Amino acid sequence: MDVASTSPTHPLPPLPYAQDALEPVISRRTVEFHYSRHHRGYVDTLNKLIAGTSLAHASLEEIVLHATRAPRQDTLFNNAAQAWNHAFYWRSLRPDGGGIPPAALLQQLETDFGGFDRFKQALAAAAVGRFGSGWAWLVLEGGKLKVVQTSNADTPIVHNQTPLLTIDVWEHAYYLDHQNRRADYVREVIDRLLNWEFAMANLERRP
Repeated sequence: MDVASTSPTHPLPPLPYAQDALEPVISRRTVEFHYSRHHRGYVDTLNKLIAGTSLAHASLEEIVLHATRAPRQDTLFNNAAQAWNHAFYWRSLRPDGGGIPPAALLQQLETDFGGFDRFKQALAAAAVGRFGSGWAWLVLEGGKLKVVQTSNADTPIVHNQTPLLTIDVWEHAYYLDHQNRRADYVREVIDRLLNWEFAMANLERRP
């Protein structure tokens, strides 16, 4: 048997750091469950759904967009979008992150939100206030930076928005470490883990 034929179309992308690198904000145990079970589950299900179809060699973004077209394919969308969202989330974080963004991004945040602290307040409010499962995002839309929420598997890439970074507020992202204290998790992620270099790179790659 050809070895290549047994390889998944979309392999689980490697974490950009060790599983314990986000401690003490996010524990190794949480990362292990979140990445190795939840994220992997979406990827594995996606590969089963697209095996032998015209989407077998499509990019993840193409699959997400395809699944939103009529007739909408909710199972395909949920797994493809969650695979995409999770890969983006891991890169939105970094050990010893947080702090002040690069100058160009900081200037635009100050312009569009009326100050960096106001941006952080807006992002925290979106993340903490997301009822149920979902995501809080910093996006670029129409040349302006915005904070938006999405529910469940929804993602900015289907809303003509360019995501710069995200915070996962599904319970599996924080419950083992923070129980029902979502606000504590969100505050610590913003202050200590956000990957501003990744956000800046996304801003520079915008269409």
